[in-house]
Amino acid sequence: MNPELVVLLGAQQKNPTVASRVSALGVVGKIAVITAGWQERESEDAELMAHLSGRTVNLKLHARGEDVFKHDRELAQAHRARQDALRSMQDLYRLRLERALDAERAVRAAHVSEPLREEARQGCVQALRDLDTWHLSVCARIRAEFEASVEPLERPRMRQHLELLAEILEECEAVAIAGGHVAVLVNRLFMFDVRRLIGARPVFAWSGGAMALTERVVLFHDSPPQGENDCEVLDHGLGLVPDAVVFPEPERRLHLDRTEHLALLTDRFRPAECLALPNGASVVWQGGVRGETRGATILGGPAPAAQVS
Repeated sequence: MNPELVVLLGAQQKNPTVASRVSALGVVGKIAVITAGWQERESEDAELMAHLSGRTVNLKLHARGEDVFKHDRELAQAHRARQDALRSMQDLYRLRLERALDAERAVRAAHVSEPLREEARQGCVQALRDLDTWHLSVCARIRAEFEASVEPLERPRMRQHLELLAEILEECEAVAIAGGHVAVLVNRLFMFDVRRLIGARPVFAWSGGAMALTERVVLFHDSPPQGENDCEVLDHGLGLVPDAVVFPEPERRLHLDRTEHLALLTDRFRPAECLALPNGASVVWQGGVRGETRGATILGGPAPAAQVS
């Protein structure tokens, strides 16, 4: 069972909008909050609670994960080995990605006729797509092998937490997922089988939380402190938002004036839409179909038809 209603929002730090969207869409009950991406700070949710009129309950997935590892050393060791394998694979993928992107840039700059250059460039784009697909398949295989070997959801301490989470969610009408460290957030969402726990409840998510709800989580930052960074696929997301790659805070993290750069992004991730989600934006999916859109833009294409000024 999937949520009938999913709402992706822009970042909430400066101008929080989640309360207004929750109200506008008719959610009046208690809201389960996931702030696992904040890691050790996940309980520092007073501002979010006040913004939502005190009707939130924090699921504390990061702390629950640490408790599970503390009481189940075998699971902790297997999980650590799995994370080491995923990190190693990410490093290897990044090496291959760097070469593939270099090839695309070299072809784009080649002094040949436009038709030949574009044909070669499309081959480079297909190589990028194939590489991203390969990486996701390896990540899925590593996760599947881990689950088959230790059956994490059947472990006694994990079962205790899952039962408590189910009881909490029974009293909640909706779920809100904040951002933070997206890799940690995705880790905990899968660890506690959050997609199943959510059921049909409406979901509101922003920043890294919005990224985590898509079918594939894409890391990006055109101007990080350490220098220019290539856009890379991290892992599968929960898949509650189909056919979209989400780019939160594009005004700060993307060079929106670099048309060739944006064109490569949109070509690479087609047929999924590359959705720029700036502060104040919101996009609603109803029954898996994108509907009302405020302030968001599809990169490389026209503004969504449902755009509201």
